[in-house]
Amino acid sequence: MKSIGFIGMGNMAQALCSGFIKSGKISGNNIYAYAPNQEKLEENSRKFGFVPCRSLHDAAVNADVIVFACKPYQIEDVLKEIKNDLKGKAVISIALGWNYKKFSEVLDKSTRFQFVMPNTPAMVGEGVFLFEKTNSLEKAERDEFIEIFESMGVVQELGDNLMGIGGALTGCGPAFIDVFMEAYADAAVKYGIQRKDAYRLFSQTVLGTAKLQLETGLHPGILKDNVCSPGGSTIRGVAALEEFGLRNACIKSIDAVMGY
Repeated sequence: MKSIGFIGMGNMAQALCSGFIKSGKISGNNIYAYAPNQEKLEENSRKFGFVPCRSLHDAAVNADVIVFACKPYQIEDVLKEIKNDLKGKAVISIALGWNYKKFSEVLDKSTRFQFVMPNTPAMVGEGVFLFEKTNSLEKAERDEFIEIFESMGVVQELGDNLMGIGGALTGCGPAFIDVFMEAYADAAVKYGIQRKDAYRLFSQTVLGTAKLQLETGLHPGILKDNVCSPGGSTIRGVAALEEFGLRNACIKSIDAVMGY
């Protein structure tokens, strides 16, 4: 991969740009980006080290790989301007809903494509990147992309029919976890802990617990049992979570995202 062009430079694009540079696979002067707000684009260029572009065309023609990181509703208008510039190039879309099927209906046959769903923890190098199984990238090209994305978190390939539920879990999940953390911080504040300390303590607890599960591979139920002493305070808290329907609320939140 010689150069990358970003269409859009919001928070997620900034995280990816930073990750690409940190991976050592590509330098900032080989990353081009276009966004309508030129003043903010220039500011981010100084921060991250990419090359700002004055037009969509400039970003597309200067790069071998194009990353669609704009809003989904903007893509049709973008393609009207640069569709021909994408011929023979690789395209990655992180725009929700613009998967392989949808892009394949509008792109030239010579344009290679991969749909990726990232999540916000990518901003701190702990993201989840869902790669849609159906794609038209060359194998070596795709392997290189996976390697780069893995430098910013975890890559998981999913079948086309599972990208929706995968995105609900990993894309919406951070917000659900934030609500969970806020609620437990509220409880700590209720009993006298300063709010900033409550957030720090519980956020680290969430981080450590997740890392323990990932590194040991143990079932979460086993890890829970390891903390619950017979007749102890933790099992009483677990019983309260069951009584007030935590598991059901978690499942229902995904049902709501999926439209059920």
